[in-house]
Amino acid sequence: MYIINSIRFIAILAIIALNLAVSGCNKPKEMQQPVPEVAVTVMRYERVPITTELPGRTSAYLVAEVRPQVSGIIQKRLFTEGSDVKTGDVLYQIDPAPYRAALNNAIGALGRAEANLPAIRSKYERYKDLVNDKAVSQQEYEDIAAAYKQAEADIQYWKASVESARINLGYTSITAPITGRIGKSNVTVGALVTANQPSAMAVIQQIDPIYVDATQSSASQLQLKGHIEAGRIKNAGKDQTRVKLLLEDGTSYKMEGILKFSDVTVEPSTGSFILRMVFPNPKSILLPGMYVRAVIQEGVIEQAILVPQQGVFRDPKGNPFTMIVDAEGKVQQIKLTLGRAIGDKWNVSEGLKVGDRVIIEGIQKVRPGAPAKVVSPGTDVKDSKEAKKTANPLTKTGQTPTKTK
Repeated sequence: MYIINSIRFIAILAIIALNLAVSGCNKPKEMQQPVPEVAVTVMRYERVPITTELPGRTSAYLVAEVRPQVSGIIQKRLFTEGSDVKTGDVLYQIDPAPYRAALNNAIGALGRAEANLPAIRSKYERYKDLVNDKAVSQQEYEDIAAAYKQAEADIQYWKASVESARINLGYTSITAPITGRIGKSNVTVGALVTANQPSAMAVIQQIDPIYVDATQSSASQLQLKGHIEAGRIKNAGKDQTRVKLLLEDGTSYKMEGILKFSDVTVEPSTGSFILRMVFPNPKSILLPGMYVRAVIQEGVIEQAILVPQQGVFRDPKGNPFTMIVDAEGKVQQIKLTLGRAIGDKWNVSEGLKVGDRVIIEGIQKVRPGAPAKVVSPGTDVKDSKEAKKTANPLTKTGQTPTKTK
């Protein structure tokens, strides 16, 4: 009996040990969790135009300040403030009476001088023959010769006076010197104006086309030239002359402009120089003095690698990095050298190559060296206990990764 009980006890212990062994073998399988899922974007070469936004102000293509060229009383104002006028349109009428009288006086004096000339000429011709015969003295001949020349000069003088008086009479009608839009009138009917007065009676501005004067720093221009010389950026060539415009409210101006010239002098106080552009403005959307931003294409990167900004992070020192899934399906952390931001992407100078798979979704669930399952962007990335425990290097140190702005 004792032997039988001993055998039963040993058998029970063996069964318990076997169950414990089986349970121990199955436990890792029960704790094993799914591999975290991540969405990636595959790096490829892209042709990227390099544009620069420059702040600027609009200014009129032509500006003319209307001033009187003769003095007098304003009798009429013949334009509507804020309207378009054409070259030669009469804007103001100055009282012409004094100038008409001056013209008539000059015409009368000219007539008197012309009437005296024939008699003096005839006498001069007779004395010229008589002086050779000694019939008149040399002095008498010289006196009549001088009188004849003076009579001719008087005619020329009064002809000029008539022309001057006629011009001044014409100046009493003040006309538009250019075609454009006229502003408010600074004088009223009945006001006394003087010739070449310092204050303008009105201002006419031609705003179609219209200028845009933008400023660019000399440092950025030198940097661009350096990139072009190094071959990192290809010169835009003729396309560089085409310019787009952003208005004050952020909307794009529908018509393109042309870059006319860049100033040859850098402003010492700001380290910048002026770029002047011309834009068509048939609907008068652009008005002088408006703040705008000119978008100029400076060059082209033929083989650019662009990474979405959501896939770029910075470590505590501010250095940019990204996470990729390598060919073995494991996550790797890659340091980056970034160029300029292009839209919602960064131009990567160093760190990535064509074919790299950059993680753009699920970054908080992975860490370097850990496996990851690649899914299409926009897929509902599944979570898991293991994924929650898994973190990137920054989360591991108690910090949240900061997305590059």
